[in-house]
Amino acid sequence: QVQLVESGGGLVQPGGSLRLSCAASGFTFSSYGMNWHRQAPGKERELVASISTIASSTNYADSVKGRFTISRDNARHTLYLQMNSLKPEDTAVYYCKRTKRYSGENEYWGQGTQVTVSS
Repeated sequence: QVQLVESGGGLVQPGGSLRLSCAASGFTFSSYGMNWHRQAPGKERELVASISTIASSTNYADSVKGRFTISRDNARHTLYLQMNSLKPEDTAVYYCKRTKRYSGENEYWGQGTQVTVSS
């Protein structure tokens, strides 16, 4: 079955960096676009970054442009999010998501990893 397992979260000081990973299994990873989303306490889940199947196209939320980089290793079935210059407002649970190739197909989410930016 499809599984997405995030890792790499933790506590970091403002200005610091973290790299999140999302290990995928149970499907052909290279055939799907992938997203990173986040949800802060009391707020709706938001899209942070997306990447196409062969990483030819990436998109970012305005709030993270220039600081975060999404990437993927199709050989290792792994999605990454490099987060630099972290701010307290980046504090959230971060989720990876497998997107749909066609309507009627399921989306899949990981369990999330907590990122806390605080001094």
